[in-house]
Amino acid sequence: MLTRFAVAPSGFKESLSAQAAADAIAAGVRRVVPDAEVDLIPLVDGGEGTARALASATGGRLVALPATGPLGEPVGTHFALLGTGSGTGSGSGIGSGSGSADTAVVEMAAVAGLSLVPHGLRDPGATTTYGVGELIRAALDTGVRRILVGCGDSGTSDGGAGALQALGARLLDEDGFELPQGGRELIRLHHIDPKGLDPRLAHTELLVACNPYNVLCGERGVARVFGPQKGATPAQVEELSAGLENWAYVLTRDLPVTCDLYGGPGTGASGGLGAGLAALGARLLPRFEVLLDHLDLDARLARADLVLTAEGALDHQTPRGKVPAEVARRAKLNGRPVLALAGTLGEGAHTVPGVDAFTGILPAPMALAEALVRASELLTDATERALRMILLGAGLPRGAGV
Repeated sequence: MLTRFAVAPSGFKESLSAQAAADAIAAGVRRVVPDAEVDLIPLVDGGEGTARALASATGGRLVALPATGPLGEPVGTHFALLGTGSGTGSGSGIGSGSGSADTAVVEMAAVAGLSLVPHGLRDPGATTTYGVGELIRAALDTGVRRILVGCGDSGTSDGGAGALQALGARLLDEDGFELPQGGRELIRLHHIDPKGLDPRLAHTELLVACNPYNVLCGERGVARVFGPQKGATPAQVEELSAGLENWAYVLTRDLPVTCDLYGGPGTGASGGLGAGLAALGARLLPRFEVLLDHLDLDARLARADLVLTAEGALDHQTPRGKVPAEVARRAKLNGRPVLALAGTLGEGAHTVPGVDAFTGILPAPMALAEALVRASELLTDATERALRMILLGAGLPRGAGV
């Protein structure tokens, strides 16, 4: 009999936070097993909700402030100052020495995320990461020695150029004029003047939690893979790709870069923000190594009879650094069965390693706008349906005909 459940979902982009998704799944479980022991483990991947989740997990706090949003207008945003309750995380660098009290978390999605760009204004050639640089600067003002930048759910494709401008770098065209903001301008970049960069960066450890599968340039470059999701036309995709190629070239030439900005792991994170920060000396780290260690995730999955995970779309990209794939991988290390729920099922949904069963949450075709509004209800109902089927199958005698 299934009595212990680990619920470890990602958020559903522009619809449900990871916490809301976990609550919805738990409600579905309890409809079927009212006395179930349900361990809620909402997971962040560097995108929306990361700063808040890490502040909560470590006994830290959020710092609210205005900054420049992706469209160049002020938005209300925040960064986190971590408490001392997080683990050190093997190899992550977080908490080493005197602990996480000296660590700030900048969540790029909170100031340059896709959710901050209205559908009718989505143009990744125009959006900027300037606000990310402003948040880093504000974190430096607190005196922290370590800044963790969470990448994910971005609405930008400027390679982190805006962030570097906010931190004091001058990006110049061939006539010596400062470039306007936006990824489409990068093709005109001729020279980077770093003399105005904030000197505190040289004495601060800068870590970037990112998806290592995301690279800046090439056929699998970030503009080609994610540009269309952010509103880019085919012509804009090529324009952005060419601009990011030039960005990598000029960064490598004009700054003391020691890594491969073109195709190095994580360089394409958040529209290329990973590459821009790496050029400043940031370490690009696999996001789950950085973000999940403090949750004691492996032990909690091992205690469950069934592990449930979820995300907005289950498809061929899921094994490339998405939450359900990481949950399934860790669950399988302890021999735990895994059920994945998804807003949509795409090509390759059946190939995610470690996922034993999966289902979409829509009971019938419906408009995307309706599905987004009803996501919590749909996820709860889908969890109930799936769990009833699992329990029915578990109760059938082996070899029984149906």
